[in-house]
Amino acid sequence: MSLLSLTNVATRYGASQALFDVSLTVNAGEVVALMGRNGMGKTTTIKTICKMLPVLSGTVHFAGQDLSNEPSHRVARLGMGLVPEGRRCFPNLSVHENLVAAARPGQWSINAVHQLFPKLEERAGQSASLLSGGEQQMLAIGRALMTNPRLLILDEATEGLAPLVRQEIWTAIAQLKRETGLAILVVDKSLKELSQVADRAVMLERGCTVWAGKTDQLDDDVITQYLGV
Repeated sequence: MSLLSLTNVATRYGASQALFDVSLTVNAGEVVALMGRNGMGKTTTIKTICKMLPVLSGTVHFAGQDLSNEPSHRVARLGMGLVPEGRRCFPNLSVHENLVAAARPGQWSINAVHQLFPKLEERAGQSASLLSGGEQQMLAIGRALMTNPRLLILDEATEGLAPLVRQEIWTAIAQLKRETGLAILVVDKSLKELSQVADRAVMLERGCTVWAGKTDQLDDDVITQYLGV
């Protein structure tokens, strides 16, 4: 059974329909890349999974439970850890306070996050607003891990970061896959890096799933058709 399963999902922003027919699965211990051009529904899909948007039709199941009528806070407690687009750290809290704000018991502790991202230990007492963009992204990932999720969702985790920092983030994602068996759903534009960590990819176009398969099946025709300018 899949840990996360979306079947023919549609949703809307107010009166405007944004997703029409999205289907995808994420199995335990698997990394799945959610891909597509800008504006095709990737972040909207993430918001629907986390129940920040309603399920207009279709179904969303997580760990065997139907999420259609569940509020977002209950979905989080079921074991979803979200790293939202734009990081959204609590700017007036310290790094340490950000990490413990939503912490739940489990293998991910302050020490474990510090081992993954040593810079966060160095900055533990600093306000999150004083961190660089890369450090804030590390903090957002660490904060999500501190909820001890079964599924980690990364929405544009490397967007706008310097190349060296981007590589640090990708190295951390690869380490999470290799050492923890954590299921990961990742949205990103870096095809090269995604192909190195993702087991499968799902392509969206205009709010619909248009392609799904293993990352080694991503040939030039598929890339040009669904990712090209």
